[in-house]
Amino acid sequence: MKYAAVTAAGILLLLWLFCLPRDLFEDTAYSTVVTDRNGQLLGARIADDGQWRFPHADSLPEKFVAALIEFEDRTFYRHIGVSVRALLRAAVQNIRSGRVVSGGSTISMQVIRLSRHKPRTLWQKMVEMFLATRLEARCSKEEILRLYAAHAPFGGNVVGIDAAMWRYLGNDGSELSWAEATTLAVLQNAPSSVHLSRNRDALLAKRNRLLYRLCERGCLSESEYELSAEEPLIGEPYPMPQYAPHWVENCNAVRHGERIRTPIDLQLQKRLEEVTARWSQELSAEGVNDLAAVVVAVKSGEVVAYCGNSDMNRLREGKWVDIARVPRSSGSILKPLLYCTALQEGTILPHTLLPDVPTDFGGFAPKNFDGTFAGAVPADEALSLSLNVPNVHLLKEYGPMRFAELLKNAGLLSLNKENNRYGLSLVLGGAEVRLLDIVQLYANMAACYQGVGDSTRLAHFPFADRVALYATFEAMRHVNRPDQMDWLRATSTRQIAWKTGTSYGSRDGWAIGVTPEYAVGVWAGNANGSSAPDLTGARTAGPVLFDVFNMLPPTGWFAEPDATDGIEVTLCRRSGHIAGRNCTETVQAIVPKNALKSRSCPYCQEAIAAGDRDTYSIERRFVLPPVMEHYYRQTHSAYQSATLTTAQTVSRVEVRPMHFIYPTDGCVVSLPVQGDGTVAALNCSVAHTDPVAEFFWHLDNSYLGSTRNIHQFAVRPSPGRHTLTVVDTAGNSISVAIVVV
Repeated sequence: MKYAAVTAAGILLLLWLFCLPRDLFEDTAYSTVVTDRNGQLLGARIADDGQWRFPHADSLPEKFVAALIEFEDRTFYRHIGVSVRALLRAAVQNIRSGRVVSGGSTISMQVIRLSRHKPRTLWQKMVEMFLATRLEARCSKEEILRLYAAHAPFGGNVVGIDAAMWRYLGNDGSELSWAEATTLAVLQNAPSSVHLSRNRDALLAKRNRLLYRLCERGCLSESEYELSAEEPLIGEPYPMPQYAPHWVENCNAVRHGERIRTPIDLQLQKRLEEVTARWSQELSAEGVNDLAAVVVAVKSGEVVAYCGNSDMNRLREGKWVDIARVPRSSGSILKPLLYCTALQEGTILPHTLLPDVPTDFGGFAPKNFDGTFAGAVPADEALSLSLNVPNVHLLKEYGPMRFAELLKNAGLLSLNKENNRYGLSLVLGGAEVRLLDIVQLYANMAACYQGVGDSTRLAHFPFADRVALYATFEAMRHVNRPDQMDWLRATSTRQIAWKTGTSYGSRDGWAIGVTPEYAVGVWAGNANGSSAPDLTGARTAGPVLFDVFNMLPPTGWFAEPDATDGIEVTLCRRSGHIAGRNCTETVQAIVPKNALKSRSCPYCQEAIAAGDRDTYSIERRFVLPPVMEHYYRQTHSAYQSATLTTAQTVSRVEVRPMHFIYPTDGCVVSLPVQGDGTVAALNCSVAHTDPVAEFFWHLDNSYLGSTRNIHQFAVRPSPGRHTLTVVDTAGNSISVAIVVV
């Protein structure tokens, strides 16, 4: 018998030790709860079983704890899971009533009951008592309270104190009143019989009795009791907060059923939603129905405000599309990245002249937004003015495959094609990017320049040259598109490096801006991909960008880089290249360390001009190639061509005097049929350094005619391959091969 008793005791002890599962509520479905950086609720998503049940919090309101213990389990801090006194009291009450009116369960026992979902029988009560003692041995009293408060029903589909406070009070309970605390404590005891929408008199009476008991115990003063008893009952349930709904949806998809603290700043989020909702209402009248905006803190790289799509109260198709995470055509917002990497690698210098002339790149003939050409434009000005043609020339020199690889390494993972699938249109919108990714990229550029933030985050970031980064920010700071931007609508006077972009067909309008503290991105358009007639990045997204910056704390401008960040070189003031021996106007400048890889000035040349009586003079001149010169001198009246004194000039560097503007060599031409049934003519154009030269035009071996001053000629070639040749009076000639289809 002795051994049997010991064995039984041992078995009972082992059973007690291992009777509780590791997680009491392992199979319980929870709501997804998303908070801002300070724990303020942004939004929540209902649990899979249709209940508002928040994951338990780390703390409980003190007033609620006091009311709960007084109402449910006065000896909570003195018993070990079972209260004999409470069981005896319940037995007496049940005998007197002739029915079960009290269960005598402690809070610990109720935690067990809530976790097991078993029928209420005497046997199950005994099991709960046994398990409750083990729960007390495993958990602290505070942990048990948190478990109970998180899983107690509060009426309807509301479970747990956190969900109850948001549904019934509309807040997190940080300033919970005694009246509210006692109402919630009473409500969870019998939510099916005492409810906010029915039996309100019974609920009020129970609340006030609990208030009186708390007053008797000294938890609140008599005056506090009187004021609390006069406080009206909680009214109709509140809707859950709906801040940053698309951000909350993404959190729900990634970490469903968890409590998630995010870097969002609720105050900034509220202001962002106000700004975007106001602009969305205005832009919707112009056929632009959707608007997205993202704010990233430069130092941390974290998203502090996020609007995946604005004005969720306005009924429309596609409002639940999270535009900030959807790949869209980039327009021109990649141009600063090309400029920066070209500087960093020594492909160009900040003011290097880039061609801005009509060019056909194997069937791709880019045009500037206003349809004009400047001949030659400094690289920084080409970025500030967002000129398409010079940037395509720059991309051709840098290499589109190389640029695509760099963008992927910088974080634009929406570029998911092989690098050889991206061509010269890449810098004009030939790739799709996500607003969130591009804003974080620009934030990383600012962080890298200032040397702030997590070193791991920037360890392999490809934009690392401080001189190149600063030159890029400076060029972006001078962005000015008066043909598109209504500057009266953009009230910000802050110094912001910014860039706009518009996709082909006016489907996407972009604006990206960065300061030392924040990077902001705005997208405007239609979620369904439809176009809007007046949609441009500068006109639609630009004003929104400046309003968003206006709501942010003020910041200064980037400090200039140190001399040790680059190298000092002598530059040609006219061409922006490293000065050559023929450059007469030079300037000293700090440039990226790879600048020595770039070529010296190709435009400043030395020429020998014959004078009177067999005398000669040497002159150094800034001379552009013919096509560039043709457009350049239209806006630069002081420009002088290569011709010094008529045909007597002999240049030590061979200058090609003429160049085809159109068609270019290898061009494939399709001639449309006109209304009268005839085939349209091919309008050819040639530039020459001598504006009065006479040209003689030939198609294959046939003479066509001549032109003087304005060198344009209409040709009607038959389908097939042809050679078009032009000869000037000095015997210079130029030919291009074309294919007519």
